[in-house]
Amino acid sequence: MISTRGRYAIRVMIDLAENNNGAYIPLKDIAARQEISKKYLEIIVKEMVAGGLISGASGKGGGYKLCRKPEDYVIGEILCLMEGSLSPVACLASETYECPRRATCKTLPMWKEFDEMVHDFFYSKKLSDLMSLPEQKQ
Repeated sequence: MISTRGRYAIRVMIDLAENNNGAYIPLKDIAARQEISKKYLEIIVKEMVAGGLISGASGKGGGYKLCRKPEDYVIGEILCLMEGSLSPVACLASETYECPRRATCKTLPMWKEFDEMVHDFFYSKKLSDLMSLPEQKQ
């Protein structure tokens, strides 16, 4: 399951892309538009800056902005930074994980296939693909 950290990080990235005017965008503006707690977003954007997805500036005129063009970001990289591995099982999440049943596991091929589908899906979507999509009916 993708946590709020991953989902909110994508929303922040979309917000930064859609409201880009060349200047830094204050976090309070992003929080208001996205209806997310500014305090929670502070934690998320700090990690995004450290991971090189966005840049930040403090003080007057400060805020956040993208480091690259929206079409140069893939959703998979955002999610992996915020979530860690997206693998469905521990034996695929880490190359150092030692599973004693690996050689005889009847389900491993299924998990590998699912893991590849998830990876391919998120790494085929660009941030620019998600911008200005029409509102979804619920």
